[in-house]
Amino acid sequence: MNIAVVGTGYVGLVSGTCFAEMGANVTCVDIDQRKIESLKNGKVPIYEPGLDEMVLRNYREGRLHFTTELTSCLDEVEIVFSAVGTPPDEDGSADLKYVLEVARTVGRHINNYVVLVTKSTVPVGTAKKVKAAIQEELDKRGVQIEFDVASNPEFLKEGAAISDFMSPDRVVVGVESEKAKEVMTSLYRPLMLNNFRVIFTDIPSAEMIKYAANSMLATRISFMNDIANLCEMVGADVNMVRKGIGSDSRIGSKFLYPGCGYGGSCFPKDVKALIKTAEKMGYTMEVLNAVERVNDQQKNVVFNKLNAYYQGDLKGKNIAIWGLAFKPETDDMREATSLVTIELLLKAGCQVRVFDPVAMEECERRIGNVVTYATDMYDAALNADALLLITEWKQFRLPSWGVLKKTMNKPLLIDGRNIYDPTEMKQIGFDYSCIGR
Repeated sequence: MNIAVVGTGYVGLVSGTCFAEMGANVTCVDIDQRKIESLKNGKVPIYEPGLDEMVLRNYREGRLHFTTELTSCLDEVEIVFSAVGTPPDEDGSADLKYVLEVARTVGRHINNYVVLVTKSTVPVGTAKKVKAAIQEELDKRGVQIEFDVASNPEFLKEGAAISDFMSPDRVVVGVESEKAKEVMTSLYRPLMLNNFRVIFTDIPSAEMIKYAANSMLATRISFMNDIANLCEMVGADVNMVRKGIGSDSRIGSKFLYPGCGYGGSCFPKDVKALIKTAEKMGYTMEVLNAVERVNDQQKNVVFNKLNAYYQGDLKGKNIAIWGLAFKPETDDMREATSLVTIELLLKAGCQVRVFDPVAMEECERRIGNVVTYATDMYDAALNADALLLITEWKQFRLPSWGVLKKTMNKPLLIDGRNIYDPTEMKQIGFDYSCIGR
């Protein structure tokens, strides 16, 4: 099957490469000439475990192609995936200008039946706008060419995107015609053969499923952060609380880990967009408004603990940060808690040294040289008056505490992800603070 994927960002590149791995003939399209040339040379612009090798293999074997022109392959493809960005507008709603431009391009140039599938996360009702944009361009041309639109939201976790795509919990496809359903069934049949669930819905429901899923997960995180903050006040241990409620089959244990706030490209943006969608319909999402407030507050919690320890006197203190990415196994710093923490530390007059296994370049691209970039985790903690753990990378789990005690000015550790044991840290001789314990 011949397909095109427009947009070689995280979703588009992972999806296109995995479709090629399944045997499809895939053309990835992006207007960024430098990005396309880099991909042709085997250089992947994002960090995702295993993606580099998969891109290179499928490109060499002729199943994966890269171009800046959708029109170069439009006559040969049966499906066009739109995986372009939907950045938030100033009011938090999703900006659809790139999505609609893909639709107009399809309308201007198609000569045969195609299904235009929205892969980007878009508000409910976007498919109607996409369909209208294609039809408007066909009317301008004075031609009648059959086409369909569909919605196929992605559910990829950064750091585990390839396994999520190849072995999904479910695939959601919104369609409005039997023909589109048949085409999408042909594409996803390799997953169906392994009994993976492909759920066909109407298009508005598919569009809503993506937002509702991410908003539910964000809600669980904010709920546990709220519980954790209360646990500290009443003397309870949030880890015990988490295990106790997670053992209830009606609740389950996933996404019940408290910490210093969620970030990334999905949860913050999608919660905001769903709130705005409701507002446009005259409805208030009371729960999600609270979820967003709790998360914004939680991103301050590590700094607040540090500030309280030093009784507001942070000027001139040397502060080390372990972890910059919003989560492990990615270099993505969108909405990362580290950015909030760094800003608060700098405003308080601190000297900040940071280390992350893969996100150092991304951090420098975002904030420049206002912090010192350490060569490794121990270099970051050199002469530090406190060590703040923001991202729970595996290599931070078993450090040499003896080395840290000798090289830090003060053995103070504030753990924003609860990866260490309080009793053990006390025995080692560290002043230790975490979330909800």
